[in-house]
Amino acid sequence: MSGFHGVFPYLVSPIAPDGAVLEGELRRLVEHLIAAGVHGLTPLGSTGEFAYLDAAQRRRIVEIVVDQARGRVPVVAGVAATTTADAVRQARDYAAIGADGILAILEAYFPVSDAGIVAYFTAVADATDLPTVLYTNPNFQRSDLSLPAIEQLSHHPRIGLIKDASTNTGRLLSIINRCAGRMEVFAASAHIPAAVMLIGGKGWMAGPACAIPRESVRLFELCRAGRWDAAMALQKALWRVNELFAAHSLAACIKGALQIQGFAVGDPIPPQAPLSAEGRAAVERALGLAAQALAEAPAA
Repeated sequence: MSGFHGVFPYLVSPIAPDGAVLEGELRRLVEHLIAAGVHGLTPLGSTGEFAYLDAAQRRRIVEIVVDQARGRVPVVAGVAATTTADAVRQARDYAAIGADGILAILEAYFPVSDAGIVAYFTAVADATDLPTVLYTNPNFQRSDLSLPAIEQLSHHPRIGLIKDASTNTGRLLSIINRCAGRMEVFAASAHIPAAVMLIGGKGWMAGPACAIPRESVRLFELCRAGRWDAAMALQKALWRVNELFAAHSLAACIKGALQIQGFAVGDPIPPQAPLSAEGRAAVERALGLAAQALAEAPAA
C-alpha cells in the first residue's frame, strides 16, 4: 500500500498564451495549498488539462511542483497516453524528476479490450518503483476500467489505490468488497467525499480542493474523526462547488476560482472557453458559502 490518504488537489496548469508555463504562479499555488494543510499534490490530472498539454509542458509542470514541494507532501504525477510506450516513458521520466507516485490514465481513441487495459496499467506500474494510482473516468474515457480488470490489477504489488470519477458510489463499494483490502479508494469531485469516507475511502483527488483547500482538509478531518453530523453540514455547503461542474467546464471553474482568489493562472487552454460572467458570479457565490461553512464548522 502507498500510504497516500487525505486531500490531494488536482492542480491547474497555469499556461501563458504563448504556451509557456507560468512558473511563478504554479509555485505560489503549491505554497498556498501546502499551507492550507493538503496531504498531497496531483499535477496533470483532469483539472490540469493534461490532454491539452505537450510533452515539454507536462514535464516542466512536474519539475516545478516536485521542486517547490521539497518533500513536504507527496507529489503524485499524472501519466496519460494513448500508447503503452509513451506512458512508460512518462512514468520513468517523472520518477527520475522525483515524483512520489504515479496517477495512471489511459487515453484511447479506439476501444481497448480488458486484456489491453490491464496490460497498459501493468506496464506503467512495472516502469518504476513508485506506487501507482489507477484513474478511471467513464464520462471522458473511451475505454473504462471494468470491475474484473480492477480486481486483476489489485494483485500488482505497486497498485493499491484507485481514483474513480464515475458518479456511481456503489461501484466504489464493489471495488472495496471485491479487492479484499488490496485496493483502496480515492473519491473524485463526481462523488460526495463524506459519503465515500463513510464506506471506507482514503480521501479524494479532486479539482475543487485546489480552490477550497482549507474547507476540504477540514471535511476530511471531521470524517476521519467520525464527526459525521458536522462533516455533513460542511459537505452540504461544499457540494455547491462540485455542482458547478455540471454547468461549467472543469478547468474554467477552477482557474476562474483561483483568479478570484488572486492567482494569475490564466484561462483554460483553447479551444476550451474561459469562465463566463455568469459562471464567475456563480463561483464567487459558491466560494463565499464554502468560506462561511468553514467558519461555522467545528475543529476535528
